[in-house]
Amino acid sequence: MTTWTITPERPDSPVAAALWRAYYTEVSDRWYLRHEGRRTDPAELEREIAARPGSELAPPTGRLLIARYDGAPAGSAGVRLLDPATAELTRVFVYEALRGRGGAALLVAAAEDAARALGAGRLVLDTRTDLVEARALYARLGYTETERHNDDIYAEHWFRKELVN
Repeated sequence: MTTWTITPERPDSPVAAALWRAYYTEVSDRWYLRHEGRRTDPAELEREIAARPGSELAPPTGRLLIARYDGAPAGSAGVRLLDPATAELTRVFVYEALRGRGGAALLVAAAEDAARALGAGRLVLDTRTDLVEARALYARLGYTETERHNDDIYAEHWFRKELVN
């Protein structure tokens, strides 16, 4: 039987870096294809990956979680405290070939647990209109669309979930 496992990982690990590259490539390409009819310029991709290494997802105020499917890296999710009561869910990603097998929901549940362990009572996130799979996932998992909570120029939808112990 094939199984999912989810464990914390350092944001600067090779596994985390590979998943960040895959995540960022996919969401960036989708944005550029939607708005400009092209894929991400490789030089821009490298600059953005280098500029956003994920250090905010390291303890003591953040966590990066890596999902493995049958032992192989398959996805990620991160949480970071925005304030003592609020954490942000970010970098939720599962390799396309493994989607539809329950990994994303398990990652989000583990991220919710990590947020609680950091002391947060609520989790917020942002996403884009074209990331319809993400929006459907969050709605299915009890997140409600809410007002803007950040000034991310790419964000078009904001969600929130109160965490219960």
